Amino acid sequence: MTLYQLHELGRHWMAPWVHLADANARIFSDPNSWLSALPGAERVSAYNELLHRLGKDYEKPAWGIHEVEVGGHAVPVIEQEVIANPFCRLLRFKRYTDDAANIKRMKEDPAVLVVAPLSGHHATLLRDTVRTLLRDHKVYVTEWIDARMVPLAAGEFGLDDYIAYIEQFIRHIGAGKLHVISVCQPTVPVLAAVSLMAARGEATPRSLVMMGGPIDARSSPTAVNGLATRNSLAWFESNVIHTVPAPYPGEGRRVYPGFLQHAGFIAMNPSRHVMSHWDYYSDLVKGDLQDAEAHRRFYDEYNAVLDMPAKYYLDTIRTVFQEFLLPRGKWKVKGEPVAPAAIKKTALMSIEGELDDISGPGQTAAAHGLCTGIPKARHAHLTVQGAGHYGIFSGRRWREVVYPQVRDFIAKYA
Repeated sequence: MTLYQLHELGRHWMAPWVHLADANARIFSDPNSWLSALPGAERVSAYNELLHRLGKDYEKPAWGIHEVEVGGHAVPVIEQEVIANPFCRLLRFKRYTDDAANIKRMKEDPAVLVVAPLSGHHATLLRDTVRTLLRDHKVYVTEWIDARMVPLAAGEFGLDDYIAYIEQFIRHIGAGKLHVISVCQPTVPVLAAVSLMAARGEATPRSLVMMGGPIDARSSPTAVNGLATRNSLAWFESNVIHTVPAPYPGEGRRVYPGFLQHAGFIAMNPSRHVMSHWDYYSDLVKGDLQDAEAHRRFYDEYNAVLDMPAKYYLDTIRTVFQEFLLPRGKWKVKGEPVAPAAIKKTALMSIEGELDDISGPGQTAAAHGLCTGIPKARHAHLTVQGAGHYGIFSGRRWREVVYPQVRDFIAKYA
């Protein structure tokens, strides 16, 4: 029996106990239940609630972006599927209004393609990024598909295919009016895609905003980089690649399973997660429902993971983290050399978090040294003081410090 099958067996075996814990949590906390009046009922309820959340399945969260404020008015937002590829959907969040002034303004707003990472979590991790951008932009976003849900007949998906998808999306939206924002992992394939398009003489986006990505993973290496350099590609293939079992549509597909990725996320800082769950238990006992709800919102997103296609994952480990082909000028995609110096008409902005422990300081800024064809006046860099990896694209620092500068940079080249 494979590791993936054992995981599924354990998940199904635990399901009745997880559901029972959920029922107990509700019974001992419902004011209409006589059990909630028993001494210690709040502790029993909190314990069962914690047990339920530790054992439950976390499905892909909804985007939940239904309206946004534009020009001082709340306008409805509709999620539209623009392109449906086997491994990725291109979504647009379209704003609607009947206010004439707002209609005129929104028609003139720049178009932005947000390229979400394919690195374990769902694209909804960028919900705050997208919601904030919608104030002043037409927003498209890549939504990567869980590989276990992609039938084997769809074929393999590697890093070259990822780049081809980005090129397709840029062409479809129209490069001449487009600004591209890449967050974390996609900074590398996005830079490759635009470089290839420029070398062929195709139109390229008006601007690129690269946020916290491993353009040159040799700079300020982190624990993530260390794992990739300590182990061979064969080690990764033997230890983290597994086959999707029945009854998933992707049965037989080789993947890096989400449950292994999640274990890796937790292992990076286990004490912080233990304390977070202890605080959650304490908040439930005390009746601090606001803090408890904040915990739920965070972990509903954090615990929802997807399987990555094996070829794509191994390609990324080799190309980005072991051989550093992009900064060394040695990368070829389907025979075409990736030459960032070919980009001449696209403005470039890099953003890094001072305390980023995933993509260390200097890794993203390395893009400027590669894109020598872009005039110096069209380069910009921002280091966000006190921000970690997630802080540069989500939360208060993103909204109050980073976004105003991104908005102004895009407006300058719109």
